[in-house]
Amino acid sequence: MAIITISHSASGGGREVAERVASVLDHPCISRELLVEACNLYGIPEARFSEVLESEPHWWRRWTESLRLYRVALQAAMCELAQNGKLVYHGRAGQEFFPGVSHVLRVLLHAPMEYRLEQVRVRKGLNENDARDFLEHLDRIRAHRFKAIFGVDWQDPARYDLALNISRMNLETSADLVVEIAQREEFQPDSESMQAFQDLTITARVKAALAVSPKTRDLDISVQSGQGQVRLYGLLHQPELEGEIVELVKEVPGVSKVAPDFLSTSRPFGPLRAGE
Repeated sequence: MAIITISHSASGGGREVAERVASVLDHPCISRELLVEACNLYGIPEARFSEVLESEPHWWRRWTESLRLYRVALQAAMCELAQNGKLVYHGRAGQEFFPGVSHVLRVLLHAPMEYRLEQVRVRKGLNENDARDFLEHLDRIRAHRFKAIFGVDWQDPARYDLALNISRMNLETSADLVVEIAQREEFQPDSESMQAFQDLTITARVKAALAVSPKTRDLDISVQSGQGQVRLYGLLHQPELEGEIVELVKEVPGVSKVAPDFLSTSRPFGPLRAGE
């Protein structure tokens, strides 16, 4: 069965569509729960997650490395939650967490401002002008935040498999269309897509382990995984850390072999190999 991500604007009906899809398919439906899971798995305080994800843009521009840490932890948590292949995620970032995995259905849900205004007016008791100001402010913050973390426009239709405009259909029809597409052959897991997902999971786990370790979180280490074999490469200013890095990665679930291929500032003419 497909893993489903549904991206939507605030008060744009995404939660309702996602919950209906999840109910029909008997999948868990998550959004903020993912943040809590990431906090539990990687020891990052939930309050700081909220600061990153909801604060004004000037805050996270000063904390680029923190954003990298959060993105790594979130991707690892998302992969863990999707291990059984049953997941419906609604928000804005889900489509960015599963690159190269073909059994992920990426949905973009568009809701016109008039629809969203009515939702906010009912839920928050605001007049139309205040509701519009609220939504425009929230849209601006979240669009800037997403751009800073992922480097892309979340509303770019090329990043999705299915785009739905709820001004042309009700929420039930939207959900039913998602369910129907999710059950098509193109979005069913096969051996290739499952291997891609497992490789992605191991890569995400390794990146998260490196990101939260005090000795390695500031290092620029690239990770590639394939069938349990992990390649690490980058520039090490402290070559003596290589052994510790390798031992750390070996402890990550799913890793069967570690191949370090680092360059060292003390040995600029070739890669530093394990045991040299």
